[in-house]
Amino acid sequence: MNLFPLIVGLVVLFLVFLVTAVAMMGAEKKRKQRMLAMIRGQSSELRRVDEKDAHNKRREEIARKLKETGDDEKGKKKKATIGVQLEQAGMSISVKQYWTFSAVAGLILMGLAQLLGASIFVVLMMGVIGLLGLPKFVLRFKTKRRQKKFLEEFADALEAMVRLLKAGMPVTEAISMCAKEFGGPVGEEMSRVYDSQKIGVPLPEAVLESAHRMPLTEMQMFATGIAIQAQTGASLSEVLLNLAGVIRARFRLRRKVDALSSEAKASAMIIGSLPFLVGGGLFAINPEYIGLMFDTTIGRVLMIGSAMWMGIGIMIMKIMINFKV
Repeated sequence: MNLFPLIVGLVVLFLVFLVTAVAMMGAEKKRKQRMLAMIRGQSSELRRVDEKDAHNKRREEIARKLKETGDDEKGKKKKATIGVQLEQAGMSISVKQYWTFSAVAGLILMGLAQLLGASIFVVLMMGVIGLLGLPKFVLRFKTKRRQKKFLEEFADALEAMVRLLKAGMPVTEAISMCAKEFGGPVGEEMSRVYDSQKIGVPLPEAVLESAHRMPLTEMQMFATGIAIQAQTGASLSEVLLNLAGVIRARFRLRRKVDALSSEAKASAMIIGSLPFLVGGGLFAINPEYIGLMFDTTIGRVLMIGSAMWMGIGIMIMKIMINFKV
């Protein structure tokens, strides 16, 4: 029996089966590759979508936090009490001591006016100025001076904090180091923030309290950056570095504005003080001549009207020469 045709047929059948199997395996492999490519594409798209959603959520969170901070500040932008003003001025006296000193200043001015032989109206006005006007002026002057000194060193303190944060130091320790390295208002505020954080106050709340004691835009931005970093985990070193640059730019612009408006401010001060200087000179040279303005009814009416017009003029000049930066 000749087996050659059978063997040839079996070999051909095996080859056909092998080719078919290889082709099917290749098609299956290609199908799997297409499926994997589709899965990778969908996963990358899903990843992009997730990243986009996370980015949008983060932006929404930051916007919400900024809005909440702004609403809080709008709600708290009421007239500061005497206690808050004393803290802003860096004075360690109590409210009771403040009013005691105010009453003493009022009595001293009333006594001086009485010794100079002024009328009862002038004596009472000097008492009101000593009780309410002069202490508030001193308090406002000390607050402005403290805020100016704070701004001069705040940018350096933020850059020092950035270097400490990049070196791996925690935020609270960086604040503690700034409190030790910097003196004046910056050191005082950073020390208060660190002490508040040590006794259990959350860091964002401690910084926000410091921003209330130092009501500056730069300090509000610092408190907002700390609050956002605590909630969203943003890069605090980058935020503080950008804030330091903004503070330096604002400080340079403020100095430039002060230099450009110094002539107008000097002119306004001279114009505003000229009636008082002339009136004081006339009172010293001829008291009887100027005394009619205080002793007669028409004189008092004219004095009140003149004071009102002078006050309006001073307010208008102040608005014209003061620029907010």
